[in-house]
Amino acid sequence: MNKIPMTARGAEKLREELRYRKSELRPKIIAAIEEARKQGDLRENAEYHAAREQHGFNEGRIQEIEAKLSAAQIIDVTQMAATGKVIFGVTVDLADADSGEELRYQIVGEDEADAKSGLLSVNSPIARALIGKCEGDIVRVTTPAGARELEILKVHHI
Repeated sequence: MNKIPMTARGAEKLREELRYRKSELRPKIIAAIEEARKQGDLRENAEYHAAREQHGFNEGRIQEIEAKLSAAQIIDVTQMAATGKVIFGVTVDLADADSGEELRYQIVGEDEADAKSGLLSVNSPIARALIGKCEGDIVRVTTPAGARELEILKVHHI
């Protein structure tokens, strides 16, 4: 199985979701199924079918999280030498060459990505263009919104 790159914060969020789904949500769903069973005829019992569907979804998500955590390669960028090079986990300050707008992104794993919060997936077009580049480099990126030129101002290992 291929390793899945993940920050320590991302792994912790997945562990917390797994704990919640196993120890809090699963017992609630099982209780809802038992309560619905007591109502009689299961063929026409919408509550029963909804609870069974929710149970299946929850169990599937538990398996998915467990698989991701078992394949996780947790990368703590704070333990790596600050070389000014863009690698997985770093936070990058960028300037848009056209607009002058300054941006800050952290390059994270697929499950952690949230562009609005400044968390870019390592597989996104911008992150792929930045990986391996250094402070001061200008990178041309083709995004769904069109081509952009971004200057790497600073690489932070935070």
